Amino acid sequence: MKMLINVAETVVADALRGMAAAHPELVVDAENRVIVRRDAPVADKVALVSGGGSGHEPLHGGFVGPGMLDAACPGEVFTSPVPDQMVRAAAAVDSGKGVLFVVKNYTGDVLNFQMAAELAEDEGIQVASVLVNDDVAVDDSTFTAGRRGTGATLFVEKIAGAAAEEGMPLERVEALARQVVESSRSFGVALSACSTPAKGSPTFDLPAGELELGVGIHGEPGRERRAMMTSHEIADVAVDAVLEDLDPLLPVLVLVNGMGATPLLELYGFNAEVRRVLDERGVAVARTLVGNYVTSLDMAGASVTLCQVDGELLRLWDAPVETAGLRWGR
Repeated sequence: MKMLINVAETVVADALRGMAAAHPELVVDAENRVIVRRDAPVADKVALVSGGGSGHEPLHGGFVGPGMLDAACPGEVFTSPVPDQMVRAAAAVDSGKGVLFVVKNYTGDVLNFQMAAELAEDEGIQVASVLVNDDVAVDDSTFTAGRRGTGATLFVEKIAGAAAEEGMPLERVEALARQVVESSRSFGVALSACSTPAKGSPTFDLPAGELELGVGIHGEPGRERRAMMTSHEIADVAVDAVLEDLDPLLPVLVLVNGMGATPLLELYGFNAEVRRVLDERGVAVARTLVGNYVTSLDMAGASVTLCQVDGELLRLWDAPVETAGLRWGR
């Protein structure tokens, strides 16, 4: 498997050095694995910190900046960051108004962020946490107890980040983040396996001519494998799976997310099919975002995330944001 890297052991550090070179608005500590917005801590502002295994870029480091995260902690590929990273990040961004940890529901992330919250509070930093568990495909998986955290992480980080940027207190920012989690559901489909730098070959076997319905962002098994389907058929399955669980009464944000190896030409075509299904089901669409945002290295495929939004959530979604991976309105 050909990869544009030096050696597997330095792939994360090399990426962080490259990120620092491209984005002077960030402070990138490649040695300690912490990415911080350069103007942190921002006075009188709740700070948002997230993180997770590398390989899902631009999540999370690409979402550090005004209107979104204050800091991110990248772990090794598909491996949780460690508590020391999270404590260091919290200390770097805390203005005295508290820190919200945004945690995807994977066992390592949950345990390490929980330990970090306790350590940070020992240092006098007020910490609240929100757990993202939006994947409807399976109830438990290789990496989790309960549902996996996937595309809704972007919605949580953007909306809670906007609330914090407006100066809302920690309790309100946390409540809005939880509202987004409760209002969001996702479903993913893999057309190919992903290959980690350490292994150098596909991490699971997906025969030619088959796809995996409900795949996780680390390649965890989904609901079932089927013979290859058309974009029309995949949209029917994915959107119906989400709507069976969400049943939105309000307009929705739509994220049609690429897994890393699917070009925009295909993603926009898939979005047309997603919109067709939503129109057929009578679901109003407030906003749509299409692209590679919560990826799985070089996996081909896509996921659909829906979040029903009231007026306040939609206003916060539309609020200005300026990060490497998401920017508008500034």
